[in-house]
Amino acid sequence: MDNVIDLRSDTVTRPTDPMRAAMARADVGDDVFGDDPAVNALQERAAELLGFPAALFVSSGTQSNLCALLGHCGRGDEYLAMWNAHLYLHEGGGAAALGGIQPQPLPDRGDGEIDLADIEAAVKPDDPHYARTRLLCLENTFSGTVIAPERLEAATGVARKHGLSTHLDGARLFNAAVAGGGDPYLGAREIAQHFDSVSVCFSKGLGAPVGSVLLGSREFIGAARRWRKALGGGMRQAGVLAAAASYALDHHVERLAEDHANAAVFAKALEGVQGLQVGPARTNMVFARAIAGVTPEDLAERLAARGVLCSGERPSFRFVFHLDVSRQDAERAAAVVREVLAGGTGAA
Repeated sequence: MDNVIDLRSDTVTRPTDPMRAAMARADVGDDVFGDDPAVNALQERAAELLGFPAALFVSSGTQSNLCALLGHCGRGDEYLAMWNAHLYLHEGGGAAALGGIQPQPLPDRGDGEIDLADIEAAVKPDDPHYARTRLLCLENTFSGTVIAPERLEAATGVARKHGLSTHLDGARLFNAAVAGGGDPYLGAREIAQHFDSVSVCFSKGLGAPVGSVLLGSREFIGAARRWRKALGGGMRQAGVLAAAASYALDHHVERLAEDHANAAVFAKALEGVQGLQVGPARTNMVFARAIAGVTPEDLAERLAARGVLCSGERPSFRFVFHLDVSRQDAERAAAVVREVLAGGTGAA
């Protein structure tokens, strides 16, 4: 179908022509030997930008989070995370399967945060009956919701009081920083400073085809590099991919505000639509629930037939805005949703 508006995720973005040109020009080497200039430049820049001694370019956010978990925890150790956090719920149980690391899921307050009292209560005593609690993992943004820096500081403060390390799944860290206003690079650094390690994705809203970066101390990144190799993530002439990530850092951070604005336009256009309960625009994401007997799966299928793709999972479905979606696309997608729920047959 021509003119499909793909709102399933911001991972569906395609490299822009200037990004492809940057990839074609990349100076490359063997990254396993540490010889790729483009990878080294990206790692150095990311570390400096976010205030860490070192960084490691990896193939995906899942691999980045897994390297972090393996670096912070040993077999029989435990990490704390919200029960619906991506690294607990959506990453294949890798920490348990490959590292013998036990997750301790904690309740969601309903706003993407863990109650501080729940963090306190989850830390196990030094007793051989229990797994050793080693790490607190947080996520920002979480389902598009921005967690304020002061809330991150409070949660990581509890962790440090108990001797825990801290990791941020910052897959959409720059969305959070842009939403905070001001200089998004400084905003991202302000968020990251509360953590011992941070993972950032380039292949979501920033629009690169592949890749994430893991940041931490030099010793920690050295251990993560070993884990990356063990996980099959040692890439060779990866500078072609690193060049895309560097281009995204230069050109695609501030434009995330356009995605947030398009999400808000889409959500506003669906206010009051009969049969639909729409949440507020959360940075670049809009969540909705169909009512009056329409399942998310059914509505997603009907929208797809009209050229609008979304991810429909019970009890809700999600629309994600990104650099391949224009303001006109956002308005047209909202019109299609309204028509489908009304039983309309206008052209998509």
